[in-house]
Amino acid sequence: MSAPEERTALPRPASLYAYALRLQHAEPDGRLPKGGYSLPDAPERRARPGRDWRESEEAARKALEPLLTEADTARAAEEVDRRLCEAGVNSRHIFSVVDKMTLPDEEQARALGRRLTRSGTTAYAVGTGIALLTRLGEPEDVPCLRTLGLLRGFTRHAIRALDAIDVPTAALLWLGCYTRGSELRPLIDALTARDDEGARAGLLRVPMDPRTVDSAIARRIAESVLLSGLLRDEPADEAILAQGARLLARMTSPRHYEAEIRSYRDAVTVYAAVIAQASRLTPSLDHYATLLALALDLHSGPSVLLDWRPGQREALLDALDSLLTTPDWAAVLDAREPADPAERHRLRWARRTARQPFTAGPDAFPLRIEVVVRDPADPDIVETRFLVDGRPLVPEAFGRGPGHSPEHLLHSGSLRATADGQEVQLAEAYCTEGCCGALFVTVRRDGHEVVWGGWRGTSKGVVLPEYRFDAAAYDAEITRAETDHSWAWPARTTARLITKGLRESPDAVGRWRLSRGRAGTDSSDPDTVVVWFFFQPEEDGPWLQFSWQLPDDGTPPEARATAVLRRLAEEDPKGYAKISGGSREYAAQLGFPWPEG
Repeated sequence: MSAPEERTALPRPASLYAYALRLQHAEPDGRLPKGGYSLPDAPERRARPGRDWRESEEAARKALEPLLTEADTARAAEEVDRRLCEAGVNSRHIFSVVDKMTLPDEEQARALGRRLTRSGTTAYAVGTGIALLTRLGEPEDVPCLRTLGLLRGFTRHAIRALDAIDVPTAALLWLGCYTRGSELRPLIDALTARDDEGARAGLLRVPMDPRTVDSAIARRIAESVLLSGLLRDEPADEAILAQGARLLARMTSPRHYEAEIRSYRDAVTVYAAVIAQASRLTPSLDHYATLLALALDLHSGPSVLLDWRPGQREALLDALDSLLTTPDWAAVLDAREPADPAERHRLRWARRTARQPFTAGPDAFPLRIEVVVRDPADPDIVETRFLVDGRPLVPEAFGRGPGHSPEHLLHSGSLRATADGQEVQLAEAYCTEGCCGALFVTVRRDGHEVVWGGWRGTSKGVVLPEYRFDAAAYDAEITRAETDHSWAWPARTTARLITKGLRESPDAVGRWRLSRGRAGTDSSDPDTVVVWFFFQPEEDGPWLQFSWQLPDDGTPPEARATAVLRRLAEEDPKGYAKISGGSREYAAQLGFPWPEG
């Protein structure tokens, strides 16, 4: 069978739906095509230049509104393409305006949507039909929407429409069109073929590492396999139970834009099922770490914001606490340290973190600041969490990335309140502020109170109040959070002490004409300390970044940091550190070797 791109050369039928249906029927075993098919139409027309978004929306509204009251659905369908072409809009304007329009006769609008999706011959017509069925679709529309979703121009919109009607089908379409690796194909093909045994085997073979399964993929897998149903009947298969727990934990990860746990409609049901049966899991480091990751999110992460019954979340945390402190599970933490560095780091994380989600802070003060290190299986996330009246602030107000690291927010003194006030960036989108924004607050002291206000960057529709805290209690909470390093592993502590020393004695590297010295841990090896500094003799001239890697050698953090700071002060680090960024030409000019790869 030819590749999907080659099969798009088939003669085009009368409608885009028929065209997609023929391509689908040409697939071996009816499987979903990887990446979907191209639309046969010419590229979509651009919006008319010189108009802003609101003007384009208004043009789309004026074009479509009369058609929704046209008694002759066939006539209305014929007019859609012409009117929208004359309006000079694109699909984003169409979907946006249909979302907001008043529909005087929903039955008539639904009929128009069905005619357009099934008979439309242009992207304008079919896109308008999908937009109408996003609001008005019913189960009978699922096959058509699923088929149209195989066309790349409609995939995202068809998934949105299906999410309101048939979540498993929407999830399967999403997986089929948007996942690129081969690891999920057996699961996708088995689900498409309605092969239950094959789907079970495919689910169990999915590698649960963040490179293969991010938060969004985890949610779509759970939806497509009807995870809540697999776990509802006790006793669930232990392997399915463990994989379900891993999927749930992965959905809480804020890597790759946002945690999906709040978008997973069955989250509460699956949490309850996993924890109710967790005692049936064999005590192991992987199972312990997964359950601990769930407890951390139930304690202070996005999962706090799910639609819990009164006391339900607290009861689940108590159940996990009781389980993980039983002798068999507690023995996991007492085991001999593994030879594998990643597993060893994970075990040490579990030992440090074991009590954190089960230790409540004082109830009297409304602000609680916690530093949370996520399961090292989801690497490079150390976040500062803010609980206001028990609710996690960053997920509720922003959601597109975790709170910044403690080095950024706490060790820098950024949250200390002054009368002048200062704006603080609490969180940034995973894709950077310039892409999807960041969350800012202004912290200022006002007499006997500290005020958090002047919010910027909150999610659409979220309006945060001005929070006022007792100043003495606020200072005490900040001091507690700044001085609590129980979350940190030795390399992270070493890095903090080195950064502190460089901040207090900038001449340590300044004498070598270096600046911006700081330290952190290597994202691929968290037990390695990395010290960075910049060399830029002229303000607007070329620059070089140097990095000095310090693998773990068992030296206590305080002694290691002292030795590093002493060497930096006594010996020019440009002689033993390596280039890690800057101008390649400038490096060659000065005789520094450029890194390979």
